[in-house]
Amino acid sequence: MRVSEVMTRDVWVARPDQSIQEAARMMADVDAGVMPVGEGDRLVGMITDRDIAVRAVAETRPAPARHFSKLGDTGGRGHLCEVLVQYGF
Repeated sequence: MRVSEVMTRDVWVARPDQSIQEAARMMADVDAGVMPVGEGDRLVGMITDRDIAVRAVAETRPAPARHFSKLGDTGGRGHLCEVLVQYGF
């Protein structure tokens, strides 16, 4: 089997000047964990869901991490969503 047989042909490309929130929304829309970043007709990089999680969450918005340990079996996903919304995610 060749790459061409399984690759995604309808590729969405983020721009370097877009916010990471916009890139995350685009990735969610196409259910992708990675997205190329381009300027004009040139590929200038890649952004991954890990880039967003580690750099954006861990470095610029660490406050919610203190609350994740409280989720346990009492909060669940609904509570996690509330915490993320509370902190602007």
